Amino acid sequence: MANPQNTDTTDLFIIGGGINGCGIARDAAGRGLSVTLAEMNDLGSATSSASTKLFHGGLRYLEYFEFRLVREALIEREVLLRAMPHISWPMRFVLPYHKDMRFESETPTSRLLSLVMPWMKGRRPAWLIRTGLFLYDHLGGRKILPGTSTLNLKDTPEGAPLEPRFEKAFEYSDCWVEDSRLVVLNARDADRLGARILTRTQVLSAERDGAEWRIETKNTENGERCIHRARMLINAGGPWVGDIIQTKVRLNSTEGVRLVRGSHIVTRRLYDHDKCYFFQGTDGRIIFSIPYETDFTLIGTTDAEHDDPSVRPVCTEGEKRYLIDFANRYFARDLTTDDIVWTYSGVRPLYDDGASSATAATRDYTLKVEAEGGAPILNIFGGKITTYRRLAESALKLVAEHLPGVTGSWTAGAPLPGGDFEVGEVDTLVERLRGDHPYLTEFWARRLVRAYGTEAAGILGKARSAGDLGRDFGATLTEAEVAWLMDNEYARTAEDVVWRRNKLGLRLGKDEIAALDSWMTSRSHSAPAAAE
Repeated sequence: MANPQNTDTTDLFIIGGGINGCGIARDAAGRGLSVTLAEMNDLGSATSSASTKLFHGGLRYLEYFEFRLVREALIEREVLLRAMPHISWPMRFVLPYHKDMRFESETPTSRLLSLVMPWMKGRRPAWLIRTGLFLYDHLGGRKILPGTSTLNLKDTPEGAPLEPRFEKAFEYSDCWVEDSRLVVLNARDADRLGARILTRTQVLSAERDGAEWRIETKNTENGERCIHRARMLINAGGPWVGDIIQTKVRLNSTEGVRLVRGSHIVTRRLYDHDKCYFFQGTDGRIIFSIPYETDFTLIGTTDAEHDDPSVRPVCTEGEKRYLIDFANRYFARDLTTDDIVWTYSGVRPLYDDGASSATAATRDYTLKVEAEGGAPILNIFGGKITTYRRLAESALKLVAEHLPGVTGSWTAGAPLPGGDFEVGEVDTLVERLRGDHPYLTEFWARRLVRAYGTEAAGILGKARSAGDLGRDFGATLTEAEVAWLMDNEYARTAEDVVWRRNKLGLRLGKDEIAALDSWMTSRSHSAPAAAE
């Protein structure tokens, strides 16, 4: 075997191409630091593409008195919304109320209420829910999103899909986000700012060599090995953060990670309006039912322990049944597992705070620097997609303690690629795109604007007809778009394209996806992508 290729020393070497790793890479590169990021698979291919896809404060976290986390997340919703109005947008959430609503028995709020009002027996009274929503409205200082209102569900679009026993609901605001696109856009902006983004690159080992880290990597596509040197190592491995500590870096750390699997199901569209439902169970848990990809409904999530990060998470038959049964306690129409058209599952790498259950484990992030013995390493535990940017800022504060000269924060007002337009202007962009390209259908134009924002026009270029965009792979996916994704967004396989850069896998057949994969493989061999 040839000797590994050596590279120049960088300020930061980041392990992990999920939202935390890519968010830190972007922030650091924008402050003038030299950055290398290695992701062993595709960007966002694990937890960061398997979320419930919400920028939200976490209404249920108020029951655990996690006020700092909720406040930070609520503030971030609008900061992020302004930076990416193409991949994120406001959504109204309908919380049907019934007197049988109950707490999870172990929440601090439940224990307190049982102490002072034992006759409630774990019920969630309407006044308590309204109090929580009042806090939710005011902790984050809303400027764009409307506040809470009360709905009468009788003879309304919101009440039509639900069982008749639900007569009242509360309605509040949060935001939707295309999670896997968020990861890629952060990586692209980091690249623009000078970071080196290495996908399909596995970290074999990392060891201290005096004041630097020596990191050996392997390209999983061609087998090429490289030696990288860095002044500081950042472990943003998500579910693998503990494995990296133990087997790659070999640190004697007492910090632990708790792996919690969250599974989701997707059905055909269950109702006609564009609002999300927030359903509360008699077991104290909650699930969302969310309008998804125009013609579908997303239902999730579960909370289940997941022991081994190397075992790919899947939505089990038990989890499917749990979500179906949960939804059936609310919807007038009985769903069965036959209604499921797709499932996905991800593993949340939560900080192990010793909580009694997966549901109770904190969703807050924890950052730990280990600097004994030489060059420093920062280990990232936990976090949620809504607070990824704040997590990156917190990480850079710790980096600044070890790498002098780091400049101040900058990302709060900076749009991501394609997001340089005002919130609420999506319809205007769609109309403009269709005006310039009359062959586009409404669905096609809106899909492009929602994915690429102001960059959509560049993908279409001067095409005067659909035929000018090259091969048609189905479901409005063309050769021009796929080539652009390969050249600009690190896409290498059909799975990268139809399940992470978009969700057209819901509309394409197996043969169509196989044909796409074959075309991409052929193009990669004949003309290496510019993003490499």
